[in-house]
Amino acid sequence: MIFKPSKQDLEQLELLGLTVDRVQEQINHFKEGFPKCRLDAAATPGNNGIRCLDDKEIAWCEKQYRTLSKGKKILKFVPASGAATRMFKDLYSFSSTYFGVAKNFDKEFPEVKTFLENLRTFAFFNDLKACMEASDLDLEDYMHRGDYSTVINFLLKEQYLGYGSLPKALLKFHRYGAVQRTPLEEHIVEGALYARSSDGSVNLHFTISPEHRTGFRRKIAEVKQYYESTFGIKLNISFSEQKHYTDIIAVDEQNQPVRDENGKLIFRPGGHGALIENLNEQRADLIFIKNIDNVVPDWMKHTTVIYKQVLAGMLLDLREKCFNHLRALDGKPDIRTLNKIIRFAKEELNIMVPEGCDAKTLHALLNRPMRICGMVKNLGEPGGGPFYTIDSKNRRSLQIVESAQINHKDPEQEKIFQSSTHFNPVDLVCSTKNYRGRYFDLRKYVDPQTGFISKKTKGALTLKSQELPGLWNGAMADWITLFVEVPVATFNPVKTVNDLLRKEHMES
Repeated sequence: MIFKPSKQDLEQLELLGLTVDRVQEQINHFKEGFPKCRLDAAATPGNNGIRCLDDKEIAWCEKQYRTLSKGKKILKFVPASGAATRMFKDLYSFSSTYFGVAKNFDKEFPEVKTFLENLRTFAFFNDLKACMEASDLDLEDYMHRGDYSTVINFLLKEQYLGYGSLPKALLKFHRYGAVQRTPLEEHIVEGALYARSSDGSVNLHFTISPEHRTGFRRKIAEVKQYYESTFGIKLNISFSEQKHYTDIIAVDEQNQPVRDENGKLIFRPGGHGALIENLNEQRADLIFIKNIDNVVPDWMKHTTVIYKQVLAGMLLDLREKCFNHLRALDGKPDIRTLNKIIRFAKEELNIMVPEGCDAKTLHALLNRPMRICGMVKNLGEPGGGPFYTIDSKNRRSLQIVESAQINHKDPEQEKIFQSSTHFNPVDLVCSTKNYRGRYFDLRKYVDPQTGFISKKTKGALTLKSQELPGLWNGAMADWITLFVEVPVATFNPVKTVNDLLRKEHMES
């Protein structure tokens, strides 16, 4: 299908920063699909795909972090866009179907039953109660009468507490006596504990949606002085939004562009892979990446803090060695030096070095962005995992691969997929600066063939949507990548509201 835009289409594309060629490329992807990832083996501790550290190595990496981070600018990068709607999926379903009578409430609405039985333990309970009182309603009375739909509507609806439309970052997750904290605040505290720059500043960058910017700014203004004085830090908090030029056109099942009631083309956000553009704009020596909902109360933070420092210490040490080798390669290294650098690339960075590799090729292999990714043992969580893969140029490398990228109909590929022992909790430490002090253009290290296509409904229409290569998947495909095992205790995401009832999210 050839995309032939109208004058109105061209004006719309110009406003978004998109070109006709880019839209045509998107349509071609819909038509042809994306090639499946070719797995070579699951990355495990047994095949050197995942490093497992002993106590001595952990202590050494912590020390390296304290030493090598001096004078460095450190940043925490937190994807935090999108509303928390999916977190309350069961409550939404309940409020639209429950009218005061259920034949067997326990079986029909088990998640809602758990939520209601524990309502008073949630950090947002007092806010919900006050919100109902402002409308002259008594929460306890409504609970006693079994009018649960009204209580849930006051929690979720925008005209009341509005938790269904707020971002997760601004929901109250944890209780500390009479005080409650949001994930945004927990990330501030984490930053103070392990991401403090030498000058005492803590730099945080949140990617947000435009409609939530005011809420974020209001919350920061409310808590900034308190956390600065409590931890003796200077907070530098910035925000960015997903770029419109990363949006992707929506098509129907025949791959024809879909339009709204005003005849305008429909575009959808390109998924978290689009955030490589936002990451590319950050200027720091060391960047921690962690999802907004993976936070815990203070009594659980110790393990997280240790392993963030461990991953960062390992990265800074390897980066320093890598930089020294790159400087050596700028000269005319003898065969002994060349072999030493090749051993380093193979043994310490897990890079596949081709036979007969010369200094120029080796330089290119080492002069790339670098990341170390924490991996937890797989306990059945959905999501991507660590694998050795083979790309279209027959190069073997470590990659984080999503289930949707794999050909599950191929018995060999499925067997490799099922043999994976670890899971990606989105726990990354990154270096985006080269040995000459310049920043890499991260867009040059994306594998454009690792996108996703899915189907969504819009009214009576079935639309096909497309996601760009994921931020920690294809968007970082050509980075130097290492995997390190981290404790399961460092991974405590909140995907549903009842996850907040896990002991890891309760007061000690």
